[in-house]
Amino acid sequence: MAKKNVVLGTLGTTLDGGTGQARWNKWRPTVDLCRHDDLLVDRLELLHGPHHERLAEVVEGDVRSMSPTTEVRRHPMQIEDPWDFEEVYGALHDFARRYPFRPERERYFVHVTTGTHVVQICLFLLTESHHFPASLIQLSPPRKQARQGVGRYSIIDLDLSKYDRLAQRFRLERDDAVSFLKSGIETKNTAFNELIARIERVAIASAAPILITGPTGAGKSQLARKIFELKKSRTQVEGAFVEVNCATLRGDAAMSTLFGHRRGAFTGAVSDRPGLLVAADRGVLFLDEIGELGADEQAMLLRALEERRFLPVGADVESNSDFMLIAGTNRDLFEAVEKGQFREDLLARINLWTFEIPGLADRPEDIEPNLEFELDRYADTHGQRATFNREARKRFLDFAKSPSATWARNFRDFNAAVTRMATLAPGGRIGVPTVEEEIQRLTRSWRGRPVAATEALLDRHLTSAQIAKLDRFDRVQLVDVLGVCEAASSMSAAGRVLFAESRKKKANPNDADRLRKYLARYGLEFADL
Repeated sequence: MAKKNVVLGTLGTTLDGGTGQARWNKWRPTVDLCRHDDLLVDRLELLHGPHHERLAEVVEGDVRSMSPTTEVRRHPMQIEDPWDFEEVYGALHDFARRYPFRPERERYFVHVTTGTHVVQICLFLLTESHHFPASLIQLSPPRKQARQGVGRYSIIDLDLSKYDRLAQRFRLERDDAVSFLKSGIETKNTAFNELIARIERVAIASAAPILITGPTGAGKSQLARKIFELKKSRTQVEGAFVEVNCATLRGDAAMSTLFGHRRGAFTGAVSDRPGLLVAADRGVLFLDEIGELGADEQAMLLRALEERRFLPVGADVESNSDFMLIAGTNRDLFEAVEKGQFREDLLARINLWTFEIPGLADRPEDIEPNLEFELDRYADTHGQRATFNREARKRFLDFAKSPSATWARNFRDFNAAVTRMATLAPGGRIGVPTVEEEIQRLTRSWRGRPVAATEALLDRHLTSAQIAKLDRFDRVQLVDVLGVCEAASSMSAAGRVLFAESRKKKANPNDADRLRKYLARYGLEFADL
């Protein structure tokens, strides 16, 4: 079904004016807007000031006489001074926030021919920022002197960045969006804050796939959901947020889960199943650990991204879904392409916007604000607030920011630690003994590995011949190094843990170089770990 054309515009008190039969002898932009055979206006949203009700009634009647199929809706707006930037922008901004946009069914145009220059600039800004999910339309009078003829219109796409008179208010709204993506946490790490600001700009301006990389537990899933909620608040998506961890998909169940199946397609398929891509129609599909998808699923996903069509298992008729994809992974997909484990063309399709989320250990400045966030979340979840005494808080923060804290599972470890301390705290007051107990627990979980696990570590990275040549001393040392490397988000982070004491004696410690040389003795590289 074709989308309806909806025009939003302001009443021109001078250009649209006129009384009696003589008004038909002049060019009136708002009336002329509805007289073009190649632009059928299904609905006109006419905004006007409180003192121009009579003129708005006349224009509405004239539009209906020229275009009986056009529905006219009048919106009186309390703008006393149409030359006051703050008043005009505030009124138009409030209108945009209230208006029930339905971009999946309607196509919107913002009419900028009428109104004061202030009104026109504000309409430009609100369209650029996607508060109005619309194109701009401008009319011009007929070429000839016969002013009663039909003029011309043009749909325009201008670079509006030069219109910065209201930049402060716009920046405040952008800051609110960035804070929203960070769950309101006042993070201090400069690189992370710049990264989130870039994600905010992309999320608002683009519907292309987004790839979020980073270690397990760094917050990829939470960020993906926040991107969806931000886009939904701007009426850029209407559907649901659908999330799936691709590492849990195996065999026929993978194709069925993602793309659906028809009844009888395989044993156990007793009824039709639409699949997650259909569930995400007009919404956002988050495929976490996308690198774990099988070859068949990758091929089908690529076609679904390019053509919005795919074939459910056992079906003869294709299904459609217009979804936005956010993908997450802790793997190096370029390396996976080289090994034949991931399609190069699919990576090219999802790699337009790639953002790498750092691990918690790489953001020591953000430990403290995240601690406050976790305490607040615990209070919301359990209905009881927990707090640290001064000594306990300092002890925990000193440990959490130290090289000894690898935060191997990132925020999963951090959330679990705060939850345990808050739960065990007598009377909701976390003291030093509780903190010391948690520090010991975390340290054991990061470094202490049973014998079977240590053997598995060696098997993953060395051949049996290499393992057989290891002295017992070297074996124990290498196992510890490999364990730290697997848990660390970078070579530098691993080096800080492994050389925590010796590095204090050096003015310019190069932990990464020391670790690189150590691994090279066994033919290993950090990227392989």
